[in-house]
Amino acid sequence: MQVQPYLDFGGRFDEAVAFYGKVLGAQVTFVMRYKDAPPSEGMEVPEDWKDKVMHANIQFGENQVMASDGRPGAQPSFSGFSLSVGAVGKDEGQRIFDGLSDGGQVVVPYQKTFWAEGFGMLVDRFGMSWMVNCEH
Repeated sequence: MQVQPYLDFGGRFDEAVAFYGKVLGAQVTFVMRYKDAPPSEGMEVPEDWKDKVMHANIQFGENQVMASDGRPGAQPSFSGFSLSVGAVGKDEGQRIFDGLSDGGQVVVPYQKTFWAEGFGMLVDRFGMSWMVNCEH
């Protein structure tokens, strides 16, 4: 069994992936847009959503997550969890933290702690909560 996060970007998938590509080297490994789906009963998609992402896989280093633009009219909800970046050096952690926090909100500044050379928490410009942790 696998349990994976499925991220819903509320119509901002392409913008989010470009941002995460720049900061984290994220790459889309599979994408299906609403226009690619066969017509089916009960799935009416507004014209302005035809190019939105219905489903995608995003590779972050050794990890893969699934994501989409969500559904027309639905708001994304990223409350109750965070994505955590680890296994990087202190300086790389600072670079990632600074990049992810650009346009977002710092919750805990990136700093040395009793358990880590560098740790910080933030909410990025898409509402995604992140922790960056660089162990001793």
